[in-house]
Amino acid sequence: MEPRGCSANGSVPELPLPGSAPPSPRSHRARPGAGGRRNSRATPLLPGRRDTPRAEAPARSWLSEPQGREREEAAQRVTKAVRAGEVDAKTRRQIFDAIGFTFPTRLLASGKPPPGCPDHTFRALGLTLLACFCTDPELAAHSQILNKIPTFNDILVSPCNPDSAPMVDDVYQCLSAVMATSRGPRELVTKGTVSALCQAYVNCSYGSDRVLALLLGLLAIAEEKCWQRDAPHLLAVLSKLSEDFLKTEDMTKFELCKVLPHFIPLSPPLTQDPQGSECLHRLYKGLANILGSKLSQSQRDPALKLAACLLQAYGSEWIPAGSAGSKFLALLVNLACVEVRLTLEEPDPLEVEGKKEVVTACYVLIEMGIQECLREEKPLLEEVQKMQLMRIMEEAFGAVIFYLRQVKQEELQDPFIFASVRILGAWMAEETSSLKQEICELLPFLVLYARRLFKEGSSAQSPPQPEVVSTEGSGLPQDALRLLLPGFCHLTAEDRPRDILISEGAPALLCEYFLHQWEVLTSKPGSLTPLTSTEMSLQTMCGIFLNLVVTAPDFIRQDKTFRSLMNTLMKSLPLLLPQKDHLALAANIATLGLMMARILADSTALQGTQRTKEFFGAAISFLSQAHTAQAEPGSDSLTLAVSPAYTSAWADISELWFLGMQALAGCIPLFPWLPQGVLQAQWLEGLSELLTRVAAASVDFELIAAFQGVLVELARASKPCRDVILSHHGREWANLYGMAALEQCLSEQ
Repeated sequence: MEPRGCSANGSVPELPLPGSAPPSPRSHRARPGAGGRRNSRATPLLPGRRDTPRAEAPARSWLSEPQGREREEAAQRVTKAVRAGEVDAKTRRQIFDAIGFTFPTRLLASGKPPPGCPDHTFRALGLTLLACFCTDPELAAHSQILNKIPTFNDILVSPCNPDSAPMVDDVYQCLSAVMATSRGPRELVTKGTVSALCQAYVNCSYGSDRVLALLLGLLAIAEEKCWQRDAPHLLAVLSKLSEDFLKTEDMTKFELCKVLPHFIPLSPPLTQDPQGSECLHRLYKGLANILGSKLSQSQRDPALKLAACLLQAYGSEWIPAGSAGSKFLALLVNLACVEVRLTLEEPDPLEVEGKKEVVTACYVLIEMGIQECLREEKPLLEEVQKMQLMRIMEEAFGAVIFYLRQVKQEELQDPFIFASVRILGAWMAEETSSLKQEICELLPFLVLYARRLFKEGSSAQSPPQPEVVSTEGSGLPQDALRLLLPGFCHLTAEDRPRDILISEGAPALLCEYFLHQWEVLTSKPGSLTPLTSTEMSLQTMCGIFLNLVVTAPDFIRQDKTFRSLMNTLMKSLPLLLPQKDHLALAANIATLGLMMARILADSTALQGTQRTKEFFGAAISFLSQAHTAQAEPGSDSLTLAVSPAYTSAWADISELWFLGMQALAGCIPLFPWLPQGVLQAQWLEGLSELLTRVAAASVDFELIAAFQGVLVELARASKPCRDVILSHHGREWANLYGMAALEQCLSEQ
């Protein structure tokens, strides 16, 4: 009889468990279907045979045995069959129903094994059973499996020798199965598996490829939580990956291009950590080496996607200043433009698998090129490089327009269409002189596309990203109209594109979109949300409507949609103005409302209703509080200055303020009750005092003209207003500031 211990051939021995009775003679008798010692090594089923899996017999043996040593020996034979890979789903369930989690749990907790066996023998047996159970998704999600995650982690970080490699394989199988369950990723992150995996990878432990696959899976599902809990460990992995990326000179370098984007966090930013900054520098050097060489398509594509990932996460911060950095950035944009042209100018440009992802990555690179070409403070690019890139990008956008003109109705839900419209919107927002003819011809499609996505809430998924998390949010409706607004704002200032936009129904769509965005902004009770893309969209739409008011007043007057917009403006300004963080939007709404009021003066909604008076009261408040008297340093005199509450936004709203003053002056003759609102606000008294106190030289001509325009209309339309001006030395300061029209008006009887 063989001694009880680990057999030389590596088969699983029949072991006495701690605390069990000594083996009885019966334990060595061969039983039908169970096999004895001489049949302990399993033989695989022959191809095509329909035999009962060999593990089913030990399972039946387990069920037929009484409690005690016999059942334990049957369980060991089950373990051997499991390790031999002879278990189908039905048999696996029979084994679990017979054994449950109790037996493998005892094995994991067992102490010293029999003489001659490795220390981990019992744990290995237990893990083999758990790995078998985990192939059943229902069992993989069981609390008994989830509770053993710390045990799995301990094995991962323990030294591994050849004897324990199968045990580590079982751990990988268990972890992979747990990660595939709904609760699994959260449990793995909270119970320290990310840290254990990182340590195993950095230490080059057994099965590094499987470690990396598990890490990639967890980062894909719960990137933010992983980095919040285990940033130092993940950073150590990134450090190793970036070192390998820089040093290796074979195809591994290009495989790493595919892996690295998963380890580029949006938060915390690597640029704020010395180790992270060093990683970025290695990635820059590695990419510079790659892209500066002659590459095949399969080698260039992952490099472009990695560069796009870095630019999307950190802008150009990771690219060093100086000649080398500027050449690298110019090369990136150049390669991206060439790739876009070569792809989109083909008859069937995107038939090749994975091509959409590559072109989308190129869009990210091109968008960065646009930003860098417009950057004035500490630019990376030299002026000559900027001019060259603008010409190259123009050619690329010609290809984008060509592609979009071929899009069929049934293709509109393709996420790549959204990505293409997005990058074109970025170009239209900044470059208004080139490709004007081509863009005008594309406008009907752009309006149609934006309307469809807005009206239907869009079932389009996020555009394919270069191996990074989408900033738009996976599965959320895509807002093409928001991306096109800046370009539309430029285009509505020009006759031909404005006429096309009007004929395609864009103004009505924009009015509806404005109402929707206002609801989004005010959706949180109590206060408005902080500055967001929603607020920026509302401001941009105000600019579009102002262009229409100035250039197409008859259209505004005839289109009933703008009466609804006017109601929204009147309702929103009184709510918006008290919240100083939203002064820029308030300025836009106040000015647009005043400009539209002049055109829609005959509207029922503007005939002295309470809402109308509240709107004009808020508009007067906005205009009247913009300036104050300020002490001049080193002097006793006062100067006129922008009010502190307006200072931070004045660069953005000063033109709107002057336009609003003109619009208010134009409204005064149209609304007989309006002067009374000015008197109630006591603006005339405050302005008279301001102009009397400050040094006349501190008030520039444009500001004097703005004040005079309003004062003259008030003096003409309202005797009470004229009397207030006169009683506050109006003639004297009108003469002092050269307000000839006001002087004449005040002199008339």
